[in-house]
Amino acid sequence: MAKGRESKPHIGIFGRRNNGKSSLINALAQQDIAIVSDVPGTTTDPVRKSMEIPGIGPAILVDTAGIDDIGELGAKRVGRTLSALKTVDLAVLVIANNIFDEAEEKLIKAFEKQEVPFLVLHNKSDQNSLSPALQSRITEKYKVNVLSFCALQPDNIEELIVALRQSMPETAYRAKTLLGDLLSYGDLVVLITPIDNEAPEGRLILPQVQAIRDIIDNDCVAVVVKEKEVDALMRVLQPRPALVVTDSQVFLRADASVPADIPLTSFSIMLARHKGDFENYLRGTPKISELIDGDRVLLLESCTHHVACDDIGRVKIPRWMSSYTGKKLEYDVVAGLGELPRPIEDYALLVQCGGCMITRKQLINRLKPAVEAGVPVTNYGMAIAWMHGIYHRAVAPFTGHNENADDYL
Repeated sequence: MAKGRESKPHIGIFGRRNNGKSSLINALAQQDIAIVSDVPGTTTDPVRKSMEIPGIGPAILVDTAGIDDIGELGAKRVGRTLSALKTVDLAVLVIANNIFDEAEEKLIKAFEKQEVPFLVLHNKSDQNSLSPALQSRITEKYKVNVLSFCALQPDNIEELIVALRQSMPETAYRAKTLLGDLLSYGDLVVLITPIDNEAPEGRLILPQVQAIRDIIDNDCVAVVVKEKEVDALMRVLQPRPALVVTDSQVFLRADASVPADIPLTSFSIMLARHKGDFENYLRGTPKISELIDGDRVLLLESCTHHVACDDIGRVKIPRWMSSYTGKKLEYDVVAGLGELPRPIEDYALLVQCGGCMITRKQLINRLKPAVEAGVPVTNYGMAIAWMHGIYHRAVAPFTGHNENADDYL
């Protein structure tokens, strides 16, 4: 499963083999996009399908292997099915033939452990109608919707879509503003966007595009400039900017060019507040100064990309951190949402990218093991600002403080 490449809300379809999970996806999509067979176990690994759901918008359906798969290979498939819970915002538990016992109860415990809201769908109701007693038992015990459905004759598809919309957390598809709460009508925002060897050919990177759209949506004005032209722009720009947002890699230059009375932050810190564990980032960032010889630092990139010779995560941050601390540090870099190379407890610090390509749920779950283990966490932009001595200015737009990190909590 190619995880971590979509920031759309994810809906996971779970249940036993041959309960019609793939047929359900075809019914929702109104086309044959998932392989359907009477042979149990046709779906072997989580598979993602993109579609539009009324009231939710673009979403990703995750078709998973049966939770009752057998054998050594089957156990691995079940493991991957459960791992998919780390990436989904809503789960649909598909049952059939009024069978609901230990397997389903264990799966619901997994939903609850990952704090994933869910609903229950009794499929193949044309063959065996949903038992009112079972419906009542599930509803009373778990306080969830239980729908009767037939994926091959989806006469009540609208009822299912309504249930999905009601069960999906609004935060999964109605994102809070990136910058709007800092701005007033007509404000001018300057975006500093270097065009270097890491910039994609002929376009801006996603956080820059997202910032422009958010500024426009909030009835403000966006001015985009390369770092080399900031000084000239600041001499003539009227009105004065209400905010400047820079690429973290040119923080020092931006700090020198932007007058101290104009709020300054970075795209990465903007994302850290928007979808990251911002409070734990604020706690964890100062721990950079406490690193000692031999400490191991984990850098997490939530997407995969071509690695440039001066890559921010693999080259620049390790170089800056080693220089700032003066310590001999070890670094691991993990791209995407894959497994870590060693136990989380082996790390003295975790540094997470902005996460523009993944959902907030995926990012929070990525950080959760470190937070629970007491490993300090920070964010690319916040770490860079700390090491360059401009941390307090960089986070102040989102905290309202200019003192030390403890005052932000």
